[in-house]
Amino acid sequence: MGEMILRVEGLKKVYPDGTVGIKEINTSIRRGELISVIGPSGAGKSTFLRSINRLVEPTSGAIFVEGENICNARGKKLRQMRRKIGMVFQHYNLIKRSSVLQNVLHGRLGYMSTIKGGLGRFHESDTKRALSILKRVGLEEQAFKRADELSGGQQQRVGIARAIAQNPTLILADEPIASLDPTASENVLHYMKTICQEEGITTVVNLHQVEFAKKFADRMIGIKAGEIVFDGTPRELTDYTVDQLYQ
Repeated sequence: MGEMILRVEGLKKVYPDGTVGIKEINTSIRRGELISVIGPSGAGKSTFLRSINRLVEPTSGAIFVEGENICNARGKKLRQMRRKIGMVFQHYNLIKRSSVLQNVLHGRLGYMSTIKGGLGRFHESDTKRALSILKRVGLEEQAFKRADELSGGQQQRVGIARAIAQNPTLILADEPIASLDPTASENVLHYMKTICQEEGITTVVNLHQVEFAKKFADRMIGIKAGEIVFDGTPRELTDYTVDQLYQ
């Protein structure tokens, strides 16, 4: 594996009502790794993932993305750092009435002025790139359909294509297959892994489904009660460890 892309030091999150989302997390992730984060509901997986791009504000700690601490970033600097971090959501977060192509092009908004972005004036090269990505996720023929005409699995592939169009260093995927059947889940994770490998994009995926996590991940992180209790390869994850994690 290559250089360090993400380093998390002493990350903690306590919500205003006193709920502890993360006790303390320390970890590092290298370029090109696909990390699956597993653990029971309420363990802190989503809090951890969303802290990385500051969708959740950490209480304390540091998160270095390519050597820069995103916890210290404000305004323009935070927007610039977020360009490097694509996000794939559980419920897709697509604009349902817009076309599939337009949804993918929204991955380019962070590189445009507010006026151009609001008017949808995307550069021709962005459109060509978006169509190319749609072809790679098997949706080239769906490009001009409304997003809500697609199946759940197809919509999630649009979400992946949008994240790839951002040209990120890192993609965060928060329970991307939670709403999908096994076949659609397999397709979504296959496309995500294949393209991210080809483009050298580091990927961190929260998953409830341990078997899918073991099949697609290079490395697995188990979180329980806001702490990392396992960090290793899928082969190193024993049934006993899984039982302890979900007990």
